[in-house]
Amino acid sequence: MITALRGMKDIMPQKSGLYEQIIGVCEAVAKNYGYTLIKTPHLEQTTLFKRSVGESSDIVGKEMYQFIDKGENDVCLRPEGTAGVVRAFIESKLDRAGGVYRYFYHGSMFRYERPQKGRLREFHQFGVECFGESDVREDASVILMIAEILNRLQIKTTLKINSLGDADSMGLYRQKLVKFLEQNEAFICDDCKRRKALNPIRVLDCKNESCQEIYKNAPLMIENLGDEAAADFAKLQEILAKNGVSYEIDARLVRGLDYYCKTAFEFVSDEIGSQSAVAGGGRYDRLVEYLGGKASFGVGFAMGIERIMEILGERESKNARDGVYLCALDEQNVDFVFDLGIKLRKNFKTQISYKAKKLAKHLQDADKINTKIFLCIGENERKNGEIWYKNLENKDEKTIKIDEIFKIESL
Repeated sequence: MITALRGMKDIMPQKSGLYEQIIGVCEAVAKNYGYTLIKTPHLEQTTLFKRSVGESSDIVGKEMYQFIDKGENDVCLRPEGTAGVVRAFIESKLDRAGGVYRYFYHGSMFRYERPQKGRLREFHQFGVECFGESDVREDASVILMIAEILNRLQIKTTLKINSLGDADSMGLYRQKLVKFLEQNEAFICDDCKRRKALNPIRVLDCKNESCQEIYKNAPLMIENLGDEAAADFAKLQEILAKNGVSYEIDARLVRGLDYYCKTAFEFVSDEIGSQSAVAGGGRYDRLVEYLGGKASFGVGFAMGIERIMEILGERESKNARDGVYLCALDEQNVDFVFDLGIKLRKNFKTQISYKAKKLAKHLQDADKINTKIFLCIGENERKNGEIWYKNLENKDEKTIKIDEIFKIESL
């Protein structure tokens, strides 16, 4: 038997409705904030992610699905969504057109890592990217967007925020951090030694417990902010407080990618174990320029759909019934039922049984697919121009005229 690859899972009908529900909520909220859909390829040139995500990240160093294709091109499956959207933005010459551009996207991402709860090798994200807006109010809007999505999905999380400073303050901070790391080099892990040379701030994101003990005494970016970055961070907190969004300042929050500056944030949940982040993002004012475009401001976020599904999973199993199950008790009425079902499908989700069965068997089949309304025609019903109706949710049942079912606003 051929099976799915490790860490790559099917989303079967039992879960696909939940997936669609989450994406639907995300899209609706994003559109309210002025964002429009963008779709980018799953396959990109490897250099796109090396230049954007950064050589120091685990994504580039260990996790990318990278290969040489038949045209001798070095390509990989996208491990995250931002870089592809930035590439499309530059390739369309929008970086030189001026103005503000807001996009949302959703789809598969790929990372070769150890599969675990809430973390797969093929996973799905919903994300947004805004280009051309420097005002911290857009950072706040992005955070408020996530808060609204999670509120609509009735998910409780904790928001953590930090500031990574601007280019000037980051340069000064790097010097202090490198000095600290050199003093403790004998005690940090090999990954952190590698990061020290490539992008030292990434050491703060290390998952090694002994390293984290050492970094409790490391200098903090938030204590080394320039005037502009400090003012933006204060304004961000003011907006969040004014809109009733509670938050914690996490001075060691750096995000996992190299292109962030100023605002960084994560929404975390205690319902999904150690992989607790369900959404995160921040500002990346240098990324467009890194990828060959004209310098342009950027801010965005990405949300893990599987992690949201994990949280909603128990709730999903109790979903209300929906749709119509339409059937016949006698073979001579199957064609009539089929024709009736085609008409019903113009307004209602309708499952049609193509076989005549006993009433008990039809009811069993309807219950198995979590149908709400059961409609059945037998010999007597057909003669009288009627249909037997049963609500499988509240157990109400009655016989009604066939024409009357088209007048019911909601089956």
